[in-house]
Amino acid sequence: MRWKALLFDVDGTLADTERDGHRPAFNQAFRERGLDWEWDVELYGELLQVTGGKERMHFYAQHYQPKALLQPDFEALVLQLHQAKTRFYLQRLQQGGIPLRPGIKRVLLEARAQGVLLAVATTTTLENVTTLLEQTLGPSAPSWFQVMAAGDIVPAKKPAPDIYLWALDRLGLAARDCLAVEDSENGLKAALGAGLKTLVTVNDYTRTQDFTGALAVLSDLGEPGAPCQVLAAQSRSAHPTRLPDQGLVDLAWLERL
Repeated sequence: MRWKALLFDVDGTLADTERDGHRPAFNQAFRERGLDWEWDVELYGELLQVTGGKERMHFYAQHYQPKALLQPDFEALVLQLHQAKTRFYLQRLQQGGIPLRPGIKRVLLEARAQGVLLAVATTTTLENVTTLLEQTLGPSAPSWFQVMAAGDIVPAKKPAPDIYLWALDRLGLAARDCLAVEDSENGLKAALGAGLKTLVTVNDYTRTQDFTGALAVLSDLGEPGAPCQVLAAQSRSAHPTRLPDQGLVDLAWLERL
């Protein structure tokens, strides 16, 4: 079938932002506030099971810094830390240190050329999304996306389907006509909960998660000379032994899903 729209998660899907973007930015925010909190690579992998930066700090405090919860201004502290984290993260983005994942630019350009609508569905802030797009694709890139479902526009974060339902409503399309692209188990659950068929591209933090229900699980979307790998699939056209042509995901292959 021909997809009418592609809906992309951002962190871990459009770019590997978590390990080398958000994590060190959180640590900078903690140090700026004089906190002795430090999220190393392994701990951050655990914290990523919780969707949303503010929610992640709540989880961390509950399990690793319970005394912090007793502070009368803890909620205000979390909000201030998140704002500082966003500032440090945007600085990293503006320095060009976070590239798009393999194949993302190629697929976005092909979708635009063929009239397929584009949307973002993410819990990261809108400013994070637009800055990433501008730094990697150019100043006009945010306008490529008909819908930007980002941040706190819905109260329930992934794995709740709310962000995808909001995006579908703004697109004016039925879920059956759209394909979601995700990188995590929580993201997959959110997309499936909204009735969306979903393609998963894993990263170092998510490759061992449960992706039951995904149309296919890939290493990435592939680049010339660096083909993707199909790690798992439900669709015969995406059988683990049947790569896309030259190992490059394109719209024709996605439509065969």
